[in-house]
Amino acid sequence: MNDFEKIINGMDFSFFATGQHKIEPGDFLKNKEAVFLDVRAQEEMDTIQFHLKLHLPVLEIPLHEVPQRIDEIPKNKMIGVFCSSGVRCVIAFAYLKSKGYQQVKILEGGYNNLVVNLLPGKIHKHINK
Repeated sequence: MNDFEKIINGMDFSFFATGQHKIEPGDFLKNKEAVFLDVRAQEEMDTIQFHLKLHLPVLEIPLHEVPQRIDEIPKNKMIGVFCSSGVRCVIAFAYLKSKGYQQVKILEGGYNNLVVNLLPGKIHKHINK
């Protein structure tokens, strides 16, 4: 059994029912030791780019480039994977898990859920803790 098959074997009903693979953006942004991994296409990043300097580092690596650029993604930090709809997040999540990344989460809700957590009131609370 290869590494990917081992990862898939562990993704049973309990795994998905308990949401072990997901995290709310608001909770994720509180983790100063985490990294935001944006796996959208370059055209999407060129249209809407996230600068989360008050929160955490951002890596912009389109999904199709993740295998070639995997060394840029730290293994010792929580990785929050983001895309617009969740499809690419799932692919990146499974790939990173198969490569030994233990702390990988899918950011829930795409743009809508992320942007709600970047409104002025939320940012003000974040920087004034």
